[in-house]
Amino acid sequence: MKEFTHLDEKGRARMVDVTEKDITLRQAVAQGTVVMQPETFQKIVTGGMKKGDVLGVAKVAGIMGAKQTAELIPMCHPLNITNVEITFNPVEEKHCIEIEAQVKVEGKTGVEMEALTAVAVAALTIYDMCKAVDREIVITDIRLVEKKGGKSGHFVRGG
Repeated sequence: MKEFTHLDEKGRARMVDVTEKDITLRQAVAQGTVVMQPETFQKIVTGGMKKGDVLGVAKVAGIMGAKQTAELIPMCHPLNITNVEITFNPVEEKHCIEIEAQVKVEGKTGVEMEALTAVAVAALTIYDMCKAVDREIVITDIRLVEKKGGKSGHFVRGG
């Protein structure tokens, strides 16, 4: 097992020094799911939610979340993100919305946290816009599914 890089020799939290790292293209993909009542699902996909376009607002929120990750997660480096893509896959049989965020940067550190934050903020936005009609909403399975670039190489969940 690798050592934690966010701890100094005395076990105290620290920001990792990336000064000497090479600038490379780094990419990350994260996913998560929002499960809801069938009626809520139908209102989202048909545009019937009173607060407006749930998925449109959640997409913008997810992009904003990725860009603000260093403000939210104490040891994250501020990054000049070059691309964020948020996609939604409504699954009628399970009355859920699957969320995927892809984030890219040319930098010295990866964008895993930015992709995960994008998914979490998009999911929380769906919850916020629908909570008045559905208190049973569950946000689940937020996870990193792929990362590329940097010294640690290519990671694919389950692969």
